[in-house]
Amino acid sequence: MKISSWRIVFFGTPAFAIPSLERLLQGSDEIVAVVTQPDRERGRGRKKSPSPVKELALQHRIPLFQPEKVKESSFVEAMRDLKPDLFVVVAFGQILPKSLLEIPKYGAVNVHGSLLPQYRGAAPIAWAILRGETKTGITTMLMDEGMDTGNILMQEEIPIKKEDTGETLQEKLSSLGARVLMETVARMKEGCLSPSPQDDSKATYAPPLKKEDGQIDWKRSAEEIHLKIRAFNPWPGAFTGWENRLLKIYQGEVRKGLSQAQAGSVIWVGTDFIEVATGEGSLLIKEVQMEGKRRMCVRDFLSGHRISVGTVFSSEFGVQSSEV
Repeated sequence: MKISSWRIVFFGTPAFAIPSLERLLQGSDEIVAVVTQPDRERGRGRKKSPSPVKELALQHRIPLFQPEKVKESSFVEAMRDLKPDLFVVVAFGQILPKSLLEIPKYGAVNVHGSLLPQYRGAAPIAWAILRGETKTGITTMLMDEGMDTGNILMQEEIPIKKEDTGETLQEKLSSLGARVLMETVARMKEGCLSPSPQDDSKATYAPPLKKEDGQIDWKRSAEEIHLKIRAFNPWPGAFTGWENRLLKIYQGEVRKGLSQAQAGSVIWVGTDFIEVATGEGSLLIKEVQMEGKRRMCVRDFLSGHRISVGTVFSSEFGVQSSEV
């Protein structure tokens, strides 16, 4: 039996969505439009720049929409005029209202970076690492009006390795998401998927990250601080205060044991690390970024900055200067 080609509208914004859109473009379905967030101010210069999804859509000359709010009647009518068979939504950034969800013939499929109902929300990858999870995965679901509450179509899990950061895990999940998406669409066409409802009693949440979330509290255990460093790499970055400047930490290592030193104080300076006392154990700092400077290993950092035993990093440094 020949499986028909579907008319698909793709909703997505960040780099996480790119593999899914690329795989769809390589397939037999017609991508009739791409919807992404409006250009936003980014970087130190605060210049407006397009999203990664917009850049890819422009390369392929796909009709592009950038609504400030997807509930606007003009946008809803434009989507209806496209007569889509399916919406595909990957990290788009807005919740789709009922007026949109009822347009496509076969509904709207969302690719989410967690094993729902765990970590519903905008930042499932970072929060899974932060809370010490040992596995995560991809869920495809049929969207409803709630936040990641729709019926599950497919799931596939992967381990979270001890060396994984938010960046590396995002890369793994974005690739996995693209593959699971293609399998989901193929099985939908064959009519062999049975959507299953989520168990709301098991739901956990992953709210959007804020800059201040990255602030390190040195009274926490070294393990908790290390999880934050991994989870918030690359953004917003785990940071501390030093000499009234902001210092981001991108790589560290937990050293267990007892220390009588003040939490946040330097207890040893090696060639390739700075050891800092915490509320439980100590942390070896291995990669940093000073405010306004590039990321560098501690060896390079120490060649231009003097840090000695007894130096104290601040746990109460403000975030007003946190763009580095």
